[in-house]
Amino acid sequence: MPPKFKAAYLIHGDDHGRIGERRARLRTLAESVGGSQGIEVFEGDAATAEAVASALSAMTFAIGRRFIIVDGVERWKAADMRAIEPALAALPPETTVAFFGREEGRAKVPDRLIAAVKAAGGDVSAEQTVKPWELPRWAVAQARALGLELHPAAARALVQHVGERQQRLLRELEKLALELGEGARIDQEQIDELTASSAERKSWTLADALVARDGAAATRAYLELREQGERLAGLLFTIARRLRDALDVAQRLEAGESAAQVRRSLRMPPKAAERFVADVQRTDVTGLREALTIVADLELASRGGAGSRLGEDTLALDAIARIAA
Repeated sequence: MPPKFKAAYLIHGDDHGRIGERRARLRTLAESVGGSQGIEVFEGDAATAEAVASALSAMTFAIGRRFIIVDGVERWKAADMRAIEPALAALPPETTVAFFGREEGRAKVPDRLIAAVKAAGGDVSAEQTVKPWELPRWAVAQARALGLELHPAAARALVQHVGERQQRLLRELEKLALELGEGARIDQEQIDELTASSAERKSWTLADALVARDGAAATRAYLELREQGERLAGLLFTIARRLRDALDVAQRLEAGESAAQVRRSLRMPPKAAERFVADVQRTDVTGLREALTIVADLELASRGGAGSRLGEDTLALDAIARIAA
């Protein structure tokens, strides 16, 4: 069933990225209904009130719905509405006009355009950016709409990882909804695991390779991270944290807990938990304690505390080899 369109739309606000997305989506829908020949676009210097009013009033012999897209109405003044208001009031039944206003500073859509679109039975949407300090609360609300329960600390971590662009935050939440399913409760550790930056994900890859005693994979990940400019101190923090988590799992397994029980208790997605427990099962408590000692020694040596004259990378690669042995 083809989508139903109203006679007029007005999408305005200071969230320019979101407005651009909505324009692209509307154009795609319009092309699916009437093809590209049924779309007229007014933007830049061509998006004058007189030109648009003339197009709205023009007779057409085209078959099917006609779409007129007008981008830049934030530049219009109240005086421009003298041409637009009568044209909107007399729109042909098979015509849809969509106005887009990317507001900023004094550049605002005229109130009379908002009123005229509503009077024509159209839809008015305001796309406003959220203040940075309000983004975590906004993310919680968006997650709820997607069927997720996002902890406030997790929301703050999401903003820290992804940034302050609402479109990116929403895309990450949509990915989480697809991966975790409706009703999932998401805490900070899951956000750290699932939405980390490329460097952070590679840091976890390095740490997991050390837990699994995969020397080749750990060496490769370490060298790639160093080429990207990652500091050894930051990598050691991630590695030590992962090794401590692994030690805890190993001790629980040794005490008689089943792998299934341990997996269910871990604050990570099911597949990640299964992989992590499997890696831990390939080592033991003694090996993990030794690995933590090696990491502590490496941290001391990298700060010059052990009297070593070797470079950081030489010390780190030697530590990786010893942990994986």
